[in-house]
Formats: sequence, C-alpha cells, structure tokens
Amino acid sequence: VQLVESGGGLVQPGGSLKLSCAASGSIFDINLMGWYRQAPGKQRELVATITSDGNTNYADSVKGRFTISGDAGKDTVWLQMNSLKPDDTAVYYCNAESWSPYRTHWGQGTLVTVSS
Repeated sequence: VQLVESGGGLVQPGGSLKLSCAASGSIFDINLMGWYRQAPGKQRELVATITSDGNTNYADSVKGRFTISGDAGKDTVWLQMNSLKPDDTAVYYCNAESWSPYRTHWGQGTLVTVSS
C-alpha cells in the first residue's frame, strides 16, 4: 500500500485546512486508516482514525475541531481541521493498517504550520 498526503501549509490561528490521503496498491485488505502527527522534538501521536465500517476515534486535543472522513475500504481519507492552534503545528502522517496479517503503512508526511 502506498499513501500520499496533500493539503498541508501555513494557516493563521483559528483557520482551517483539509488534508487528503490517497491510497493505492493492495487497498482491499485495509481495516483502518488514520492521521498521526509529530511536532518538533516530540513523539509521533495519534490524531484520528477511521475503520472500514466507519467507526472514528480522536485524540482529546482535537475533539470538536477535527473531523476524519472517508473509510478504510476506499482509497482516500480526509482530515478537516478547524479552529487551528499553534500547538497543532506538526508534520501530519497518513497511516493504513491491515489486521490479518498485521501490516502498517505510512505516508511521507505533510507539514502543517499554524502561525500568525
């Protein structure tokens, strides 16, 4: 599975961005897709995930501001980010998981910078 992210950029605090992740290859066995982020000097952390049957999960820090859509059975997943804060500044990575057998795949990342 190959994952390609797009949509990152510079945005002012309070603004919005929408990230896209396009999957290709053996996508038929993907069970879950999600977004992770890594800020400078910090560990990579989960942002949001969505399963093939549409169940979503969010980090507490983004609940009510970010929305993940698409599903793991299709070839694209999006992350709508609203009310962005400087603390949201990070490289955002798309992830796809297959569970039987377990495999995980990562995109190359897209930079989101929230600054005035």
